[in-house]
Amino acid sequence: MAVEYDPAPEFAEWAHPERVVSASWLSARLGMDGLKVVESDEDSLLYNIGHIPGAVRIDWTTELNDPVTRDFLDGEAFAQLMSEKGIARDDTVVIYGDKCNWWAAYTLWIFELFGHPDVRLLDGGRDAWMGEERDTSFEVPSYPATDYPVVERDDSSIRVFSDEVLAALENDTQIIDVREKTEYQGATEGMKTNAMTPGVLRTGHIPSARNIPWDGSVHPNARFRSPAEIRERFADLDADEDTFVYCLVGDRSAHTWFTLRYILGYDKVRNYDGSWAEWGNMVRAPIARVDRPDDES
Repeated sequence: MAVEYDPAPEFAEWAHPERVVSASWLSARLGMDGLKVVESDEDSLLYNIGHIPGAVRIDWTTELNDPVTRDFLDGEAFAQLMSEKGIARDDTVVIYGDKCNWWAAYTLWIFELFGHPDVRLLDGGRDAWMGEERDTSFEVPSYPATDYPVVERDDSSIRVFSDEVLAALENDTQIIDVREKTEYQGATEGMKTNAMTPGVLRTGHIPSARNIPWDGSVHPNARFRSPAEIRERFADLDADEDTFVYCLVGDRSAHTWFTLRYILGYDKVRNYDGSWAEWGNMVRAPIARVDRPDDES
């Protein structure tokens, strides 16, 4: 049974305020029936040094990925994971994490690939909770297993693959590179390119992609900026057009996907989770690059 939405005024102008909660809202509802809290971090060890009471950990690397292919777990494995974590199909799931919610947004995006009806992000993530000195726990909760149904993953509406990106270069689809400017430039002069993109053979960006770094949508305290501020950053985009977002491995772009979809109301935004880790290693993939770091292009 879905839990009521957070009526905080800072979310009132979101296109979908039902997809976010504040730390104060969550703190007041911990332990409610039908509410489950998930921590999903880049540094999974953070959970061990204190987490939101009652929160379960989902390790993005070990629990959400297929152990053999470069892909996510299938419907049966997702159902088993949810059952083991004590999450039912009709539960409201609130996800939070480190790094301004990079990996939490990625985990939420995967929940949506399986169509979980009510999944939300904690505004500010782990930083917000800890910054307000709210209660934490070292206890790892154990919940009764649920009978989560097997739902096949739907990659069609919010995920995009490299072949579709290649095709998009012919029709001016909006492509957003959310990495830092230096990553986008892929400059070869005066910088160590292998340090910029570890594990990737070539640097640069997808031709026609615009560089709108993800972090311009959040305050230094990791909370989202106002819709008006965010809308200004994306003012050159058409909200009604197909939009692809990417970064290095899909985490930062999942954050921007969430921002565009739920704060600004972009219904046609998809995350290219292969991102630069795939594109920069792909044979004959077209790449644009800036030779001088001082260039703005």
